[in-house]
Amino acid sequence: MNILVTGANGMLGNTIQVVAKDSKDNYIFTDVCDGYQKLDITSLEDIRTCVKENNVGCIINCAAWTNVDKAETAGEIVETLNATAPENLAIAMKEVDGLLVHVSTDYVFGGDPYNTPCKEDQKGTPTGVYGLTKLHGEQKIQAVGGKYIIVRTAWLYGEFGHNFVKTMINLTSTKPEIKVVFDQCGTPTYAVDLANAIFDIVENRKYEGNTGIYHFSNEGVCSWYDFTIKIAELAGNTDCKIMPCHSDEFPSPVKRPAYSVFDKTKIKETFGTNVPYWVDSLKVCMGNLMKQKD
Repeated sequence: MNILVTGANGMLGNTIQVVAKDSKDNYIFTDVCDGYQKLDITSLEDIRTCVKENNVGCIINCAAWTNVDKAETAGEIVETLNATAPENLAIAMKEVDGLLVHVSTDYVFGGDPYNTPCKEDQKGTPTGVYGLTKLHGEQKIQAVGGKYIIVRTAWLYGEFGHNFVKTMINLTSTKPEIKVVFDQCGTPTYAVDLANAIFDIVENRKYEGNTGIYHFSNEGVCSWYDFTIKIAELAGNTDCKIMPCHSDEFPSPVKRPAYSVFDKTKIKETFGTNVPYWVDSLKVCMGNLMKQKD
């Protein structure tokens, strides 16, 4: 099967390139930047042409507008990338009876107070433009009605691109003290674990008859403060004083989810997905990042 990956130059897209290198399928990696086959996912006709020319049977959509704060003022482009583009991909796949795998986010939640892990059928209550447009994307894919797997994830980090782990390695190695919020709880997700989960579903054709929304993050729960403490510990950055603080000490145009822990029962029971503990995965990633610095 020919599998098209959008947003291939992003964190997850780059990770899928590594994970899928020995696949029995043929992967076509696309993006809007140099070094990749160009594809404008905001154009349905461009997608249709690409799908036809390459006989594509599956699209893995890693492309999105992901800057949460800038989404508030960026205008229509956020809705276009996060909602219209996924709809286009879903239409193109439905026309050839193919599969769309779409990556969504914990930011579709957050408006209602809750303290139990979020299930897939929980009502979306986004608090900002980013979350709202990602929710619209999910809804448009469902409305198209083809074969789709929507995987919501949270707190994604990895070896590629800018992310929280890399930022905190730098800050805790260069600053005498930092403040990190302790009143937002969730679960970090290692991009390799997410990529492996998606790869397994597609490679082994586990998606047949299992269309729907699934949750994937690593196991466990922590705050951003706890996450930072562990990052600094693993990096050996012991001289930086890390202090917990409230979210309102860091003014932001967006109210972030205070509790976005996922219930992952569905993905584990449906696909037999392995879900590592967040600290174990962080150790793997940090080991790789430390080797890159040497």
